[in-house]
This record gives sequence, C-alpha cells and structure tokens, in this order.
Amino acid sequence: MKRTAVARFGGLAAFSLSGLALWGSPPPVPQAARFDEKRGLIELPEPHSPFVAFNIWVKVGSQNDPPGKEGLAALTAALLAEGSTREDPYESILAKLYPMAAGYSYSVDKEMTVFTGRVHRDNLDNYYALFRNALLSPAFKEEDFARVKSQTMNYLERGRRYGRDEELTKELLFALAYRGTPYEHPEEGYVESVSSITLEDVRDFYASTYLRNNLVVAVGGGYPEGFPSRVRNDFDRLPEGRVPWVPPPRPRTPERVEVLIVEKPTDATPVSIGFPIHLLRGDNDFFDLLVFNSWLGEHRNSFSHLYQVIRERRGMNYGDYSYIEAFPLGYATQQPPVNVARRSQLFEIWLRPISNTTPTDLHPRVVFATRAALRELDRVVRYGLPSEEVERTKQFLWNYTVHWGNTLSRRLAYAVDDVFYGIPAPGYLAQIRPGLERVTPESVREALRVHLRSPGYYLVFITRNARELKDLLVRGAPTPITYPGPQPREILEEDQEIARYPIPVREEDVRILDISQVFQRPMGSAW
Repeated sequence: MKRTAVARFGGLAAFSLSGLALWGSPPPVPQAARFDEKRGLIELPEPHSPFVAFNIWVKVGSQNDPPGKEGLAALTAALLAEGSTREDPYESILAKLYPMAAGYSYSVDKEMTVFTGRVHRDNLDNYYALFRNALLSPAFKEEDFARVKSQTMNYLERGRRYGRDEELTKELLFALAYRGTPYEHPEEGYVESVSSITLEDVRDFYASTYLRNNLVVAVGGGYPEGFPSRVRNDFDRLPEGRVPWVPPPRPRTPERVEVLIVEKPTDATPVSIGFPIHLLRGDNDFFDLLVFNSWLGEHRNSFSHLYQVIRERRGMNYGDYSYIEAFPLGYATQQPPVNVARRSQLFEIWLRPISNTTPTDLHPRVVFATRAALRELDRVVRYGLPSEEVERTKQFLWNYTVHWGNTLSRRLAYAVDDVFYGIPAPGYLAQIRPGLERVTPESVREALRVHLRSPGYYLVFITRNARELKDLLVRGAPTPITYPGPQPREILEEDQEIARYPIPVREEDVRILDISQVFQRPMGSAW
C-alpha cells in the first residue's frame, strides 16, 4: 500500500474528575490548517519550522481500478514516484536528491492516492522542481515501466504470499467483507490483473484521473510567503475533467461465522476477525468507540486488554489488537496510519502469529486464542465498560494521542484527512481531547449497542494442515492449553471457560484456499 519512492534520509498528568480540564493543564492547541475549498489548497503554516512538507492528494484509489486492471492506480503512482521525468532520468533524480537528504514517496489506498515529501527550506527550490516534475511531467519510459511492474509482480507472486502472514490475513479479511464491491481487491491488485497492465493503460489512467479539479494540494512548515499558491498554480496546469463517481461500498454483514483458512506450511498462525461497522471519523459517537477500542486493543501497546489477556498472562504471541479504522502495515508502525481515509470501515481484531509448543498443539492454541479474543469482545459488548476503565482509558488517550501529530508531515496528512471526512477547523487532532471529555460509561455502552452487535463475523487463518483446523472449528470441541510452569488458580479457572467458549462454525461456511492461489484473481470463485 505504501512504499518509499526514492532515497529518504532522513510522566502522566494529574487525574481529576472536576471541571473541563480532566487531567491537568489545558491541552496544547495544534496549529490549524487553512483549507481553500474553491482552489483545493491546504496551508499549514509553521513559520519556525526549518522544513517544508508536501502532500498532494489525488482523489482516486484502488476503487477506481477498471475491472480486469486491478492494481492500475497503484502501478500508476509507483511509476510517477519511481520513474523518470521529461527533464531528468530516474538515476539523475536520485543523484540530485541525495545531497539534499530528501526524497518523496507515494501511497495508494482504497480512495486516496497521495504523494508526500519533506525538505529543509534551504533546498526548497531545487527539491520542489524535482517533486513537481515527477507529478506534472512524467516521462513514461518503457524501461521504467518494466522495472516498476517487475518489482510489483515479484511482490504479488512472492512477497505478499510468503512474507508477512499476519498482514495477509488482514488483507484477506477486507476482501471477504467487501466481496463484490470496489473495496474487494488489494490496492496492489491481483497477479493476473497486474500482469495484463500495459504502459498505455498507465498513460490513460494518468490522463483521465490526474486532473486539476480532482486533487488537493497541501503544503506545511516554514515556507516562504505565497509558496503554497505557487504550488497550486503549478498543478493548475493539469487539464480539467470528470472522474466517474464511485458510490460508497456496501459490505455484507455476515449472518453467521464465515471462515477462510489459507493452507501454507508454517509453524505459527495469525488470525484476523472482523465485521462491517457504520462508523466514520467525525460521527457523534466516534470518540466513544475510540475509548472502547483503545481499552480493548490499542495497537502495539501493552495498555490493550487483549494484549494483557493473551500475551502477558498466557504468553501466546507477540501482540493482540483491535481497530475501528483501517490500519494497514500495522507491523511497521505504532502510530495510526494517515491518508487511508475511507467511507466504509470494519471492526477488526488482529491476533499476531500463535506458535505451537508441541508438534500437535498448534491448532488448539490458535482456537484457544481466538476464543479468548471473542469472549472478551462479547463480555464488553454485553455489559459495557466499568466507569473506572472508561476513565482510565480516557486518561491514557489524553496523553497518548498528543503523539499522533508529532511530525510536520503527519500534521499535514491529518489536515488532508480532515478534508476527506469533512471535519472543520481546527481539525481532528484538536478535537480529540474535547471529544474524550464528553465520553461517559453510558455513551460507550450505547455506542457498543449500536455498532458492535453483529449477528456474525469473518475469521481468517493462515496455517498448515488447514483441514485439521477446519475439523476442530466445526466440531467445536474444547481446546485447553498447557503451560511450561505453574499458573495462578484464577488463570487456570478462566482457561476452562475460554477453552469452551462457543464459535458456532458450520462446515459449509468454511473455505480453504492454497497460498499459491491467494490474490491470483478475484476470490468470487472461492465462495
């Protein structure tokens, strides 16, 4: 989804329940971005910063890929960011960027394509000329296209299938939930679809979607006066046109438990669990679910309840997390990703790979961990969060979320996402602390009732001996686990409940797919 394009170098506050300032001193107010809707221009002035950051948002994504050409949006962006321009060959671009200790990158998600970069203002003019030319003056050389496409095919055929299983389960979860919609296919496309893409396809996609009225220019930092307008004027050289509107996807809420098991030789099994939710950033109850989700599964953080239950108390894997917004490439970052804004989201639980401790206990351990996660979700949806846990989580987020905008580039990216979601100034980052102050145990309970009472859910596993795992799930037999040493009595008693927690799986609702066929083509035939 996101790849770096060229060389890039580059104590808790006091707790109180009185008054509006719940936890000590008033929050710092982030610098508000200015959005000129008519021009499609975002300015984030930070005069004391020695850097200038760019974020060019093209309003297309993988949802705009033509049928049979899935991956075209991503391949187009890759060729722009990693190819020659009419002014400079690619090798020369790399050579010029190196002494600036700078670079630029691209990201393609379901609905967004962004090109980002940052440079010291002393090198602004030289850097901007290269950045601008990459987007406005691409050479579309056959040799660049062959190189970029070959790298993409290598990823599709090898890297995606045989790299990080835990990330692959997440992609497969989204493919299941969004079957038959423009969100179904991964951003990079399928093996067969990308192999059919030609340089002419890329040229045509660029010409029909990279339009001056279909992009937003965002500039932040210590830039000279008038510089953002200069950038916007440059991008106004693009032609005007119309990109066909893609309606929001309508994912299917499962009525039962639907399971996909990918057959692959492996000693550890990741798990993804999820279902669609009707919640977007900016909704009235968004912060209620933000608090719930942080308590249940804050990403890569020991504060997470699932982390404590599965990893800390039982030592079963590296981490266990949950999400109310898409969180791609979670293995690579702790902070929430930016510029992956979407008009539809899943609630998702991600169990990082669970390994065997004996030659025969892999699948019982995997099912046990899955049961533990589902049991914790069921309990909190049924009974809500105790008031002390709500307040503890609000305090955690009060301090933790200030780091989400810790760089100029991230603050600028959040400003772009604000425009996507229609969040007014001063923007999402500035709204977090006031939003947390409004959250109560009752509002969290109501948000859980509205959004997380799904009749069914999707389960995705990648494992060896897939049929054995299928049989274990369908039989529903208890899956106790053992420990290398003594455990507290309360843990062992709870283990008995977890080992029997029901996962009602029917044989006809389980599909097995060999790893060699994963994202070879659309998955419709597998279901």
